[in-house]
Amino acid sequence: MMQHRVQTGRDSETLALEYLQDQGLKILERNMRCPLGEVDLVALDGKTYVFVEIRSLRSTRWGSAEESISRTKKLRVVRVALWYLKSRGLAGVPVRFDVVAVQWRGEDLRIRWIPGAFDAQGLG
Repeated sequence: MMQHRVQTGRDSETLALEYLQDQGLKILERNMRCPLGEVDLVALDGKTYVFVEIRSLRSTRWGSAEESISRTKKLRVVRVALWYLKSRGLAGVPVRFDVVAVQWRGEDLRIRWIPGAFDAQGLG
């Protein structure tokens, strides 16, 4: 069961990455890790740095994929983003926090991209 969940998560990340590339984003990093945590994707949308949280669900019984992201998780993504920008000397660049929700229903799936899903205060 755990192996299946891990594989579903990896498949969802790959699908989300391909989806964002098709939308014109340039993927800079996948599973970017630092001492503060991890961000699923770092991308460029024009001149805007985009930090992407990918959520994968097989059921909406407990809410949508994007609803499953707690404010604590959002703030962790923001801290990792700040670390990333500082470590690369990118102070002052435009930044956005997106969510890609991958909803699986058997063999069918639905991908929903939510640009600007939350802000630097973890709200949204």
